[in-house]
Amino acid sequence: MDLTFWAFATLAAIFVGLGKGGLPVMATLAVPSLSLVMSPIAAAGLLLPVYIVSDVFALFAYRRDYNSKVLKIAFFGMTLGVIIGAVTAHMIIDWVITFLIGCMGAIFALRMLLQKRSSLSDERVGIKVSQGIFWTTIAGFTSFISHNGGPPWQIFTLRLNLPKTEFVGTSVIAFSYVNFIKLFPYVWLGQIDYESTYVSLFLMLPSSFSVFICVKAVE
Repeated sequence: MDLTFWAFATLAAIFVGLGKGGLPVMATLAVPSLSLVMSPIAAAGLLLPVYIVSDVFALFAYRRDYNSKVLKIAFFGMTLGVIIGAVTAHMIIDWVITFLIGCMGAIFALRMLLQKRSSLSDERVGIKVSQGIFWTTIAGFTSFISHNGGPPWQIFTLRLNLPKTEFVGTSVIAFSYVNFIKLFPYVWLGQIDYESTYVSLFLMLPSSFSVFICVKAVE
């Protein structure tokens, strides 16, 4: 592990913290940036403990702001997505994950462009359970393989026009849940081991600090 690795790893940890603090788009950059110096699968395993620790701080900050109906849908769909990811993990190879990360980035950018066009309307749209389960299942699956569940999650939630803190709090709770349940199949699949845990412990410091900075900025 050279200086280049530590530079990208620290940057990825900061992205995780900013995403958990209230800027979800930043968290989507974590695995892609670390994938420049290591396997995307290894990067996902290395960052999961960092995500979980950052979740604790984010949950404390946004524990009172959430939409319970959206969370019920998210818990069901994301659990299903993680199960699908765990069952199919042995079929997925590095270049496929790299391709999927690129596709998700493109989808997210397109979604942001379309969202700008429709942002003139502040009317809240009703929650559709079937659509919610579909998109949160995809979010759970993509979160499992690359911690990049943001794009499908936002396709479902942005159109609901939730208040800012409610949207952030709901997102924080949903992804804290999915990160916790991912821990068990990650250990089972060998994506987390003793060596990666030591590195993760170091990366928790810049990630946790970034959460606090971002929470203050969002308030």
